[in-house]
Amino acid sequence: MSTPKLFVPLAVGSLKLANRIVIAPMCQYSAVDGKMTDWHLIHLGQLALSGAALLTIEATAVLPEGRISYADVGLWDDATEAAMASVLQGVRRWSSMPVAIQLAHAGRKASTDLPWQGGGQIPPGHANGWQTVAPSAQPFHDADNAPLAMTRAQMDEVRDAFAASARRSARLGLDAIQIHAAHGYLLHQFLSPLSNRRDDDYGGTLENRMRFPLEVFDAVRAAFPAARPVSVRVSGTDWVPGGWDVAQTVVFAKALEARGCSAIHVSSGGLHPAQAIPAGPGYQVPLARAVKQAVGIPVVAVGLITDYDHAEAIVATGDADLVALARGILYDPRWPWHAAAHLGASVTAPPQYLRSQPRQFKTLLVKGGGSAKGGGLA
Repeated sequence: MSTPKLFVPLAVGSLKLANRIVIAPMCQYSAVDGKMTDWHLIHLGQLALSGAALLTIEATAVLPEGRISYADVGLWDDATEAAMASVLQGVRRWSSMPVAIQLAHAGRKASTDLPWQGGGQIPPGHANGWQTVAPSAQPFHDADNAPLAMTRAQMDEVRDAFAASARRSARLGLDAIQIHAAHGYLLHQFLSPLSNRRDDDYGGTLENRMRFPLEVFDAVRAAFPAARPVSVRVSGTDWVPGGWDVAQTVVFAKALEARGCSAIHVSSGGLHPAQAIPAGPGYQVPLARAVKQAVGIPVVAVGLITDYDHAEAIVATGDADLVALARGILYDPRWPWHAAAHLGASVTAPPQYLRSQPRQFKTLLVKGGGSAKGGGLA
């Protein structure tokens, strides 16, 4: 039997992935002053044993004021770097899965409370809150404290902070960087005409709105070792009339590819509270397909991809090169194991778990470092 497409290896730049299943970045809101904690060791450690091809660290702020919440992870100084190094040391001791990091700045969607505390904005002057910044002084919600429109000097500071975090990522030995330009955070705010009302060289036309995100990409790409990939996560549409849409996403993706971007991860939404999202299994796949048809670099699809046959069909038909799992793999951290069993493939697992295989899937799990074989872990 031929190997299911979902379990065929793929190279993203120089990074070799064992299969087409990647773990998307997922905020845990469990850091202290930007520093990772034991929770991150538990969280990332279990996912690193899942059999997926790549693990991505959650949205990691490049500046303290770039955090979504006061409990977000950061990588802006020696203390946050040391905390992340400790977690990575524990994960790598038991897993050879490549690890990427998503570098981010939340812009006007920063300074919020924890999701399980309501997630509302915390205004400046209150505990755990601060003044937000954005391309324009347009709040996300009308009742929010308005962000300050960024000056050119502030834009330079953010761009340079992305580059500095990329250098820290390189020192940590991270295998890849993903730049967060989706879900209504700062770089997406520059891209969308709904949030970018600037009248200088960074607002108005599509070329101008793309300018700052592309400057950030260039800075990160220059700061990170050339042999390691840098990708970008985008929202394919705002799901709001007159906003960012898939046609503009395609133009942006082409510009990123021309600058050396290694992959595009296509999500959607998050920019405006009026978004009307037609949520359903694979609802974002058409957005990934449109980008895939326009670029030659790998494209990642994400969003309610929970069925094994559906995931296989997405990559087998060429709608995308990889599928990303988020909430689904939190609910079922062994999703890649079960997909391999269902499709007749194999994934890599630690030797401590090899005895867990059901009798009918005796070759599902392959000891770490093994090669792909039908019916198990590779």
